Amino acid sequence: MDEPGPGRVTQLRLADFRNYTTLRIDIDSRFVVLAGDNGAGKTNLIEAVSLLTPGRGLRRATYGEMARVAGSGGFSVRAALARPNDEPADVLTLMQPQAGVGPHRQVRIDAVAARSADELLDLCRILWLTPSMDGLFTGPAAERRRFLDRLVLTLHPEHGRRSTDFEKAMRGRNRLLAEDRGDDAWLSGIEVQMAELGLAIALARAETVHRLAAAIHTGPAADGTFPLAGLQLDPGYGALDLSRPGVDVEDEIAARLRRSRGLDRAAGRTLEGPHRADLVVTHLAKSMPAGLASTGEQKALLIGLVLAHADLVRQSCGVPPILLLDEIAAHLDPGRRAALFDILDRLGVQSFMTGTDRALFDALEGRAQILAATNGSLAP
Repeated sequence: MDEPGPGRVTQLRLADFRNYTTLRIDIDSRFVVLAGDNGAGKTNLIEAVSLLTPGRGLRRATYGEMARVAGSGGFSVRAALARPNDEPADVLTLMQPQAGVGPHRQVRIDAVAARSADELLDLCRILWLTPSMDGLFTGPAAERRRFLDRLVLTLHPEHGRRSTDFEKAMRGRNRLLAEDRGDDAWLSGIEVQMAELGLAIALARAETVHRLAAAIHTGPAADGTFPLAGLQLDPGYGALDLSRPGVDVEDEIAARLRRSRGLDRAAGRTLEGPHRADLVVTHLAKSMPAGLASTGEQKALLIGLVLAHADLVRQSCGVPPILLLDEIAAHLDPGRRAALFDILDRLGVQSFMTGTDRALFDALEGRAQILAATNGSLAP
């Protein structure tokens, strides 16, 4: 049994979540392995853990979809999170059906309603890797932006709110342009707001990419187990120099938005900004775009990226993150699996891992809490 460190889940309780009617598990290890057949509820459980951070979780499902079929119509996820020199935090996130109100979740910390889900970042940072991300390097830029923003959020808790506010402002501008109202003062005010938020978003992304690119070469995952990735950020502003004084850059972005009103109106969208950014990843050893690497190499590059970022979070925040690794071991050979587990051990992170074959985790014997998942229940 491990001594629980800050930011670790020590107990998890579910009610009417996915295929779990009720569940309570006490967690006494940094390695938690969920083994069982497909459809048993392994990914459902780590999805519940992913709700201990802002957003819609690792599947990006609607809250209504998370509620158990034939259940109450709502759900709850309750966790005890270790804190330094204090009692564990009691975190409750729930969705209750309300007439005339769309599904939305509430967050309570120590029985006090949180002003926003962003307060969860004061307690823990969570990263995940799922099979749906295997095509990250070959898929649309929007998927890489979403991946990058999850990395940024763990280092810049205000990033999520800024992104939401930017999207809201941009939708307002697009609507005004489409309606051709010609309200210059209103449009200019929105464009100033978009410039301020857009620059803050771009700078947070750029800093994260810069620090992560360095961490890839220096962290525990730089031992050659996984190939090293090269990173570059296309911020979505073309050749605009973001390194100049912030006020000057904001003024230039606002001016560019003003000049592009006609083009944006014709296109039906805003053509420039952080919503057009992309993360450019290369396989350094082969000097080639990650998207041209083999499927196995792309998976290994992604694992190395996540491990390097976990180390960066540990160093920056003083608390190792929680990693949710869905089917992580299935496509790794035994040697690389064992090396992965050793790297996770050295990082000090709490890892929730899933797999259909319990034997895939033999290298964790004596270090892991291994649970068998069977149709919405867990057993040792």
